[in-house]
Amino acid sequence: MTQDTILFLLLALLSEIIGTVSGFGSSILFVPVASIFFDFKTVLGITAVFHVFSNLAKILLFRKGIDKSIALKLGIPAVLFVVIGALITTVIPGRNIELVMDIVLIIFSIYLLRNINKQLKQTNTNLIAGGSISGLLAGLVGTGGAIRGITLTAFNLPKDIFVATSAIIDLGVDFSRSVVYIANDYFPVHQVRLIPMLIVVSIAGSYLGKLILKRTSEHVFRYIVTGVVIATSIFQLIKYFSGSGGD
Repeated sequence: MTQDTILFLLLALLSEIIGTVSGFGSSILFVPVASIFFDFKTVLGITAVFHVFSNLAKILLFRKGIDKSIALKLGIPAVLFVVIGALITTVIPGRNIELVMDIVLIIFSIYLLRNINKQLKQTNTNLIAGGSISGLLAGLVGTGGAIRGITLTAFNLPKDIFVATSAIIDLGVDFSRSVVYIANDYFPVHQVRLIPMLIVVSIAGSYLGKLILKRTSEHVFRYIVTGVVIATSIFQLIKYFSGSGGD
């Protein structure tokens, strides 16, 4: 195992822990981390496959807390639109997709800073819209967890239910986009060796995240969610303009 692989797996573990605690899922950190090591379309493929296992781990750990009504209303449009987003990536250069992701993260950072104590209204319209937008972004740029997190936050779900409901939605999203990505060779055969290691990372990260979540107050939890998005957007902006992004 090379030093780069070890570093990648450690950063993936950190992403998984923070993603579990924040409730956004680890893709919001895993995508920019993985883009340091791989070209962006390979990142999309690896992210989707990794998160199938990641979300299975979360569902097992938080399985008693799923809000089925919210999961269906948010999840069905998310699955439909993630396929559309994934198909769009087949005709757009990876570098351009990465720039779109940077812009999306920055917009969310500004939104969260301006509205840190505000929430969306608890409506079915917001659930459907949130699912559609988060699904489209997940398929297109690899991460739609921020939109899903903002939408779920409006319903004041307890931490365990928030994470479990987000995970069951994300499982459908990740499985659907994985099919599109794999069919278009976004997950190279020589990267299959990473799957067993990423399974271990997903289980360990979800478990450690759950332990941390038990010791985190609801107030701190909300700020963690905001901080994750802001930190990631700043990192991505610096990386893009320094010219280190994948093609």
